[in-house]
Amino acid sequence: MAWYNTTGQSADTVISSRVRLARNINGYPFVSRLDANGANEIIEKVSIPLDASGFRKINFADLSPIMATSYVERHYVSPEFATKESPHALFLMEQQGIAVMVCEEDHLRIQSILPGLALEEAYKNASNTEKRLDEDFDFSYSEQLGYLTHCPTNLGTGMRASVMMFLPALTRAGYMNSLANQLSKLGLTVRGLFGEGSGTAGYMYQISNQITLGITEEETLKKMNDAIRQISESEQKARKAITGDALERLSDHILRSEGILKYAYMISSSEFIKLFADVRFGIALGIVSNITYEQLGTLLVEAMPATLTLSSENTPKGESARDKLRAQKIQNILNKK
Repeated sequence: MAWYNTTGQSADTVISSRVRLARNINGYPFVSRLDANGANEIIEKVSIPLDASGFRKINFADLSPIMATSYVERHYVSPEFATKESPHALFLMEQQGIAVMVCEEDHLRIQSILPGLALEEAYKNASNTEKRLDEDFDFSYSEQLGYLTHCPTNLGTGMRASVMMFLPALTRAGYMNSLANQLSKLGLTVRGLFGEGSGTAGYMYQISNQITLGITEEETLKKMNDAIRQISESEQKARKAITGDALERLSDHILRSEGILKYAYMISSSEFIKLFADVRFGIALGIVSNITYEQLGTLLVEAMPATLTLSSENTPKGESARDKLRAQKIQNILNKK
């Protein structure tokens, strides 16, 4: 299942929804104090119910750095998880968009990622997986603090809900700092394309909850849904405010970006993200008509450095070779009817 949204009324503002549950197993120290034997033991024990449920096990100790990074680009694991040296594994049910990171910051990070605004469904998927594991494991829990987690900011529900949004008009109008301040007052935060610590790129932002203690999962999801709908309305108003000469100049810029995307001989990853954002904005405004959200969504994965390298029969040697390969990949996907 693709994690990016390509259809529906919110396709031009909401890219994806994700719900992640942090859980730790009683009888083991937190991952920061867990030795290799303990980590391997948890991985082995968790394998039994997850294998039986149809998950595919990926032992990250066996992966090359490029392969590990590809899972980051597809949003199945965090950048920190991909670069860990101690034993860790991913259990993946790709068609359903469900992944379980074992021995990341917590023993278990149960995640569901779905296209569009689908927080309730994502929560249901993650919760059902958590319930299956709860049959075999005793999770660390306190009556006063809720689920016990490595980071105190996850105490309580242990749930992080996030929505990836595409907000070009608000960004261009300089409203994002103001929006971030408003969301902070609601207990929500704004992060970049790959989560905490990542920079913003391509007008794409993760909106997520900060508060997990003293609030229920249902209350968090409602707060998130309400905020996302308000942000979407603000984005649409900002787009409608682009008129006259400003719209003419923007149209020229977008069509130039479309031309580069379609015909350039070489395209770097950073340039691709900028071109992607311009063309996606052009589709939303009706300026670009012969490229689809689905094609761009595919490119958002296939044109990323690690995933691009893995798709090539011959590993590109050097950045120039990879940039040339990226341009070819982009044109191949855009030319598909």
